Amino acid sequence: MKFGFVAVLVGSLVAGVSAQTAQQGQAPAGETALGSVRLTRSVMADGKPLKAGTYQVRLTSQDASPAVPGIKMERWVEFLQGGKVAGREVVSIVPASELKDLMPGPDNLPRAGSGSSRVEMLKGDDYLRVWINRGGVHYLIHMPPA
Repeated sequence: MKFGFVAVLVGSLVAGVSAQTAQQGQAPAGETALGSVRLTRSVMADGKPLKAGTYQVRLTSQDASPAVPGIKMERWVEFLQGGKVAGREVVSIVPASELKDLMPGPDNLPRAGSGSSRVEMLKGDDYLRVWINRGGVHYLIHMPPA
C-alpha cells in the first residue's frame, strides 16, 4: 500500500515538473519525440547523407559538443524511419522569449502546437532548415544539401 502511494506521489511530481517546464518554454531534460518532418531533398546530417523522406525527429539528452559560441542550448536530434535511427544532427533550442532575435515577424513561424514544423531551403540554397515548434519551444536544425 505504501509503495502504491509513493509511486502516485512521484508520478504527480514528475508530471508537475514536466508541465512547468513546458509552460516556461524550456526544452525537456530527457529524450522527447518532437514530431514528424518531410525532408524534400537529401541533406548531410552529422557529415553523412540523409535521404529525402519523412522522418520522426527525437530530441536526445546528449548535449552538443563542442559548444557553439553564442548558442545557449544545443543538443542532438535523431531522424528515425521505421523505428531505426537514419541520421542525427545538432539542434539549436530557442525559447519563445528569444524568437524576436531570429525573425522579423511571426508570419514565418511554425504554428503553435505539439510538433508542428516548417522545412525550407534558406536563401542561396546553402542549408535546409527544419524548424519545429513544440510546446512553445523552437527547435532549429540546419543541414547542407547532399
